[in-house]
Amino acid sequence: MKQDRITRRKFMAGTTGAAVGAMIVPRQVIGGPGYQAPSDTVNVAVVGCGGQGASDTTELVVGGQNIVALVDVDFGFVDKAVARRTRGRDGQPNQNAIKLQEAFSKAKRYVDFRKMLEQQKDIDGVLVATPDHTHAIIAKAAMELGKHVYVEKPLTWSVHEARVLRETALRTKVVTQMGNQGHSSEGAALINEWIQAGVIGPVKEVHVWTNRPIWPQGIPRPGKPSAAAEAPAEVSGAGAPGAGTAAGPGAGPGAGPGAAGGGNFGNDWTSRQLNRTLASAMEGGHAVPSGVDWDLFLGPAPEVAYHPLYHPFNWRGWLDWGTGAIGDMAAHLIDHPYWALGLTYPASIEATSTPWGTDSKNNPVSYPLATQIVYKFPARGLQPPVTIIWNDGGLMPPRPDLLPEDVPLDRGGGVIFSGEKGILTHGTYGANPKVYPISLMEAAQKVPKTFPRIETTDDVNRSAKHRMNWVNAIRGKEKVTCPLEYAGRLNETMLLGVVAMRTGQGRRIYYDGETGSITNVADANQYLQRDYRKGWSL
Repeated sequence: MKQDRITRRKFMAGTTGAAVGAMIVPRQVIGGPGYQAPSDTVNVAVVGCGGQGASDTTELVVGGQNIVALVDVDFGFVDKAVARRTRGRDGQPNQNAIKLQEAFSKAKRYVDFRKMLEQQKDIDGVLVATPDHTHAIIAKAAMELGKHVYVEKPLTWSVHEARVLRETALRTKVVTQMGNQGHSSEGAALINEWIQAGVIGPVKEVHVWTNRPIWPQGIPRPGKPSAAAEAPAEVSGAGAPGAGTAAGPGAGPGAGPGAAGGGNFGNDWTSRQLNRTLASAMEGGHAVPSGVDWDLFLGPAPEVAYHPLYHPFNWRGWLDWGTGAIGDMAAHLIDHPYWALGLTYPASIEATSTPWGTDSKNNPVSYPLATQIVYKFPARGLQPPVTIIWNDGGLMPPRPDLLPEDVPLDRGGGVIFSGEKGILTHGTYGANPKVYPISLMEAAQKVPKTFPRIETTDDVNRSAKHRMNWVNAIRGKEKVTCPLEYAGRLNETMLLGVVAMRTGQGRRIYYDGETGSITNVADANQYLQRDYRKGWSL
C-alpha cells in the first residue's frame, strides 16, 4: 500500500461533516457493485508458492488483494500444483483456485527473493511460505524494508531466529502474522474464555498429540555408506562401538547393546545394517531437475546433493531444512494452552524419541519417527505451575477418567487440559472445544464472549479469515490475532523441544528465557542456532 495515498478515511477526517455530505459519492456508485477502492487493496508478494503458500494466497485473492510478485525455486512444481487445484475431487471447476491461477499468471516472477525486494518497489506485504530454514532470512529482510509480513508456521528454524524476528518486528513496527490459522478461530476464543473463567478450575497438566509426521522421518541420508561404516564390528553387547542411547544425537537407528551387529545378538542383518542398505538403495546420482534452483533451495543450510526424496514436501523431516512434527503442528496445538494459560518461557524441557535417521558418519540428519517432549512452566501469579506433554508419531496420551467412554480421542491430534474441576478437550486448530464432566458445559455456555471474533469464510466450517485479518490490520481495520510479539515466544518454546531432542535421551535442560540460554548443559546451547552457509546471513 503506497504510504502517500490519500485514503477515504484520511479524507473524511480532514473534512467537515457538511462538506463530506456534499462531496462524497458512495463507492458502489463510482465503481459499480463489488467495487473495491484502491485504498482497500494491498500489494502482496508471495515467497514459496506451490504448497501452503498457494492456500494462503487463495484467501487473499478471493478477498480482493493484488498479488504483484511470486518467488519460488521450482515454478514447474508451482504451476502443476495450482493447476491441480482448479478442479475439485468431483471434477467440477474450483472457482477460487481458478482465480488464484489467474492472479499467479499476472504476477512478476523471481527465483531469488533478494532480487525481488531490490527491484520491485510496489510491494506492501510479503507472505513467506518456504521451507522452515529460510523463513527468518526472508521475513527479516522484508521487515527491514518496511514491508508487512505473514510468515507460515513454524515461524523460524531455530530458537535464535525466533528471538531475532520478534525483536525486528517490535523495532520496525510493521504488521506481522504467523500462519497458524486456528489462532483466529471461534474455538480458540472459546478455549481462552472458558479456561480464564475457571470453568475447569486451575490447570496443572496439558496433553498434546498429533499423528504427524505424514512424511518420511527416522531414515538414513541417501548415499553409499563409507567403508568404515560398512565394516562389521568385531564385538557385540553393551559397550560395543556405536552402542548408546537409541535416540540421542549421533545414535544411529538400532543403536544400543549389540547394535554393531553379529556376535551373540542375532546375525549380520541388524537394524543398522538394514539402514545402511536402505541408504545405498536410495543412492542414485540424481540430476537436479530442469527449472529447479537447488542452490537457492539450500539457502543458509549446509550443502547437500539433490535427491527427489527431499523436494517437494518431504524436506519437513530433515534436520537441514525442517523442524519435524513439532515444528509443523505445535503452532496449531500447543498454541491454545500457551495462549489460554498465559505462558511465556518454559523453565525446563526434556525429550525422548525413537532413533534419529543418520548419515554415513552416524550424525543425525532426519527427525525421529515418534517423540515425547515434556515442558514445565512456572507459576504465573495465582495460577499453578503447568506441565505440557507433547506426543507425535501416532503416540496418544492416557485416556482421562472424566472422558465418557463413548467419546473417542481423535487419532489425528488434539489437546486435553486437566483442571481441578474437570477437563477441556479440543481438536487440531482449536476445533470443537468441550468440557467434562458434561455438567460443566452449562457453566461454559454462560461465560461472556470477551475475545474478539474474526470473520469466517462460511457458517459451516467456521474457517476464520486469518490471512485477511493480516490484510485488514495493514489497512487499519483490525488487529492481527497472532503477531510476532506473541508468535515469537510460542515458536521459541516449540523449538526448545527440538533442542532437548538433540541434547539427548534422559537429559533435562533448564532455560533462561531472559538471556535465551540453557543454564545446565553448556553444550546444548549450540542447538539454539545454526552456522549459515557462506553467502547467507540473518
